[in-house]
Amino acid sequence: MPPRLQKEESPVSDIPPDLTWERAAPPDATGPGPWIEIAFGEGDDGEAPVYIRETSDPDNVVTTNRRKWDAFVLGVQAGEFDHFVEGVEGVADPADATAPENGPHA
Repeated sequence: MPPRLQKEESPVSDIPPDLTWERAAPPDATGPGPWIEIAFGEGDDGEAPVYIRETSDPDNVVTTNRRKWDAFVLGVQAGEFDHFVEGVEGVADPADATAPENGPHA
């Protein structure tokens, strides 16, 4: 049996207090969410910390690094996670966005 992956959580005391949190919410979003927030720690290399939290539970912060975060973002942009939202109401089918009749020049 493969080893189980465990979520690494940083104790709140390990989180720098002066982070600038960026909220990932639609531009027209109203209300408290819950939304995901991301903050980038000090450093410009691939091992620089990236912090992720949900607005409904801001004390629960997951820490990763810039290299992993960048790989995740590139995967999202490439559609590698689209299967997670198949059939979810209100989420457009990514295949429809690439169809000529639905493109920006239609």
